[in-house]
Amino acid sequence: MNEYSSKLLEAAVNELSRLPGIGKKSALRLALFILHEEPSYAENLGKAISKMRKEIVFCKRCNNISDTELCDICANPKRDENTLCVVEDIRDVLAIENTAQYNGLYHVLGGLINPIENIGPNDLNINHLLNRLNTEDVNELILALPATVEGDTTNYYIYRLVRDFGVKVTMLARGVAIGDDLEYTDEITLGRSILNRQLFEDSIGKRE
Repeated sequence: MNEYSSKLLEAAVNELSRLPGIGKKSALRLALFILHEEPSYAENLGKAISKMRKEIVFCKRCNNISDTELCDICANPKRDENTLCVVEDIRDVLAIENTAQYNGLYHVLGGLINPIENIGPNDLNINHLLNRLNTEDVNELILALPATVEGDTTNYYIYRLVRDFGVKVTMLARGVAIGDDLEYTDEITLGRSILNRQLFEDSIGKRE
């Protein structure tokens, strides 16, 4: 027996429940909210989502999500172009920007090395990072990846590749709890971790 009185409502709930963290009950609440709003709300919502999906691009310099070929951060002449912060994805850029403690540029990897999920170095924007180090005047590379096994593995892999470039490689101070993603870290803790960053080679000790 169909639990919904409308197949149209059921279809909307099924699509909304595909969103991360949204179950059927939450999807139903969202669908009913949209249903009770003015028709223009649903139309504008649909147009905004469709336009975002069709027109959004990735910054050709840092791989950040952008409306234009070059994102606002890379296009800002007031940013410190000698410092490059490596992050997993756009959520980490937003988290660090919210701290107001960093004024350099970013490089978005688009993921982390994870053999279990068949994600290797070639699946990430690592070669692009190496090209940037070859063509841009970068003095410091900040590895701002999550304090997880996958984050540490990716940190170490990148460090091995870039240590002969003559660039200082640093990482966030471990004010960020082990296993935490940057987007869930409070702004004060994350800001302090950026300000108190340490040399990456000091964090690996005698690993070599």
